[in-house]
Amino acid sequence: MAEGLSAMARTGRHAAHVTAATAAGFYPALHLLDRPVAGIYALFTPIAFGILSPLPGAGRERAATVLRAAPPAAVLVVLGTVLAVGTWPAVAGMLAVGFALAFGSACGPRIAGAAPGLQLFYILACFPPYEPGTLPQRLVGLAVGGAFLALAEAVLFPDAPEPPYRTRIADALDLAARAASGVVRGEGPDPGTAARLGAAGRELRLSRLPAGARPTGAGRTDRALAQAGAATRRLLDQLALLAGHAPAPGDTASAELLRGIAASCAETAAALRRGRRRRAGRVLAGPQLLEELVADFLKSRAGAPAPRAVLVRRSTVLTAAVSAVTVRTAASLALGGRERLYGLPREQFWYAAEGPARLTAVRIRGNLTRRSVVFQNALRTALGLALARLVAGSLDLSHGFWVLLAVLTLGRTTAGATWSAVRAAAAGTLAGAFAAGLLIVGAGGSSAVYAALLVPMMLVAFTLGPLGGPAWGQGLFTLVVATAFAQIAPVTWRLAEARLVDVLTGSAIGLLCGLLAWPAGARAEIRYAMSGLLRAAAPLVRATATAVTEGAGSGKGGAGENGTVRSGAGRSTAADGSPSPGVRLTLHRLRIAEAAYAQYRTEPAPDAAEAARDWLAVLDHGSRTLVGAYWLPRTDGMPGLPPEARRWAREAAEEVAAATVRAAGFLPDGVRVRPAPLPPEVAERVPAPLLAPLTDVEVWLRALARDLEAGSPPEPGDQPARYTTASHSSASADLA
Repeated sequence: MAEGLSAMARTGRHAAHVTAATAAGFYPALHLLDRPVAGIYALFTPIAFGILSPLPGAGRERAATVLRAAPPAAVLVVLGTVLAVGTWPAVAGMLAVGFALAFGSACGPRIAGAAPGLQLFYILACFPPYEPGTLPQRLVGLAVGGAFLALAEAVLFPDAPEPPYRTRIADALDLAARAASGVVRGEGPDPGTAARLGAAGRELRLSRLPAGARPTGAGRTDRALAQAGAATRRLLDQLALLAGHAPAPGDTASAELLRGIAASCAETAAALRRGRRRRAGRVLAGPQLLEELVADFLKSRAGAPAPRAVLVRRSTVLTAAVSAVTVRTAASLALGGRERLYGLPREQFWYAAEGPARLTAVRIRGNLTRRSVVFQNALRTALGLALARLVAGSLDLSHGFWVLLAVLTLGRTTAGATWSAVRAAAAGTLAGAFAAGLLIVGAGGSSAVYAALLVPMMLVAFTLGPLGGPAWGQGLFTLVVATAFAQIAPVTWRLAEARLVDVLTGSAIGLLCGLLAWPAGARAEIRYAMSGLLRAAAPLVRATATAVTEGAGSGKGGAGENGTVRSGAGRSTAADGSPSPGVRLTLHRLRIAEAAYAQYRTEPAPDAAEAARDWLAVLDHGSRTLVGAYWLPRTDGMPGLPPEARRWAREAAEEVAAATVRAAGFLPDGVRVRPAPLPPEVAERVPAPLLAPLTDVEVWLRALARDLEAGSPPEPGDQPARYTTASHSSASADLA
């Protein structure tokens, strides 16, 4: 109840912003200056940016977005005005503009939010009559409407700003610091702490954030924040595992590393709250960097032999430290630091030295594939708008831009969802057209009546429309446009009829495009994306295990001092320090799968069989594979490793890799894999310095196997698999 009232209050404030901006520009332009063209653009500019575009952020952030979007909007108005010379030029322009703006959503939430509104400016300008002489009025109306909307958003009933994502990370890191300190003090198993850590990790998922607060942009800051959030969730999961088990007495090396983790988390949290930027150097630095503690821990772990249970616990502590290092490095990059990556896997922070143009190009190039849901949605939108412009121009429909507006607002990513929206919109438009017809017949040509009704009509429409769905939105907007256009020129009840015909035409075109172009949306694409991710990850599992046991001399990979990965055929880095082809392919497939999963979660619920599959576990598997490839190969192989141990590592990795390939086929019975543990008699013959890294590989392979089983459909009579492992959390679980 409280959430519903809060949502209504936010929508009401936003409706007041749009209504005030519209009235401030529309009434003077039309009734005082007698400039109807300027009035139309002053009317639709706040509607485009305030209603059609879900601009992210609070009031001042939305105001800044409006001001930044005004110049591109002006360019689109100029382009549309020029191409309105004929139907075919306008159609060609609509195809190009529609695809470019829709595809631009891949570059970040602000571009994605402004794109629908920007589409409207080209749509308005590209329709007849072809009157280039009215271009100054159009641009003035746009400028006035945009300025009033920005002013209203910033001053009139401003929204409270949402806490930035870095603040959420800081809160989680404070909890992590306390938990690590508690583990050091030997407080024993604490299910309550483990539960709090798990809850804090879930709060960092991007689905828990408003659209504008999600770090999904192509730039370095957003990439670094997203990586910091993902690594923080991994850290919380690993600390939850440690808090849920009794500490090992006398394990001073783990205690020292946990103290370093706690100190690093506290320092990183403080820096994220300050949010200060520096032009160069580290934003975060301490008397003893966590990487040095990790190096000391690795040396101490290679000393005296320890029981297997202690080795497993130390492996978990080490993975927690790796996550803490990743968090601190990514946070430093997000805050503007130029982090030195000495001792760190450069491929994990490949974006650190890249400029904005390069990062944007990488994001665009990565989505220029028919398997990308971003590409699919952009192409579907562009074709629908271009077809609608062709139909409206060929049939010479009155107010034909309403046809394109219907395509733009009613299109969904699946044919079923589009049909549901179209059906509701048709009913709402019919009711709105009937009410508008009655209003026009009753009021006649009295423009004063329409002028008096427009403001309350907009307040009601812009408040109830977003809350009530397509039926309410289309019906009430029909009344708004009828009331507004009745002030611009004399109208009859046939205006309502034209509105109904245009919306139904646009709905039919949108539905046709939804049926012909990827009608199943991400529900079909997600299987291809996840299968591609698993097939790319399988060879990397083999290569990583071989790199650990064989080293660079085998040509399979290796590592330099402080954990940096050396070059080799199966390495995670190439000779120039860039990611190897296997890592690049897996990372690319992971990003495509993440985008498909993000859209999948917004679509109608799938059938029961599909819902039983845990797609997040598949993403976890890909992410965990990359983390292992980055961090596991820390030595120049293992000279002196018994042949039986080497054979065990090779066979266990092959078993997991083969299961990964089988899982890519999504067999009905799923995948059940249990990699053989390191035999005790073999472990006894492994030299003490080599047993710890071999244990790291064993723990990693077990976690990969759990991911595969969790991502498989449950067997008959079983409960659906739930992913609970805590040694490495997913780098993409924020999409849940």
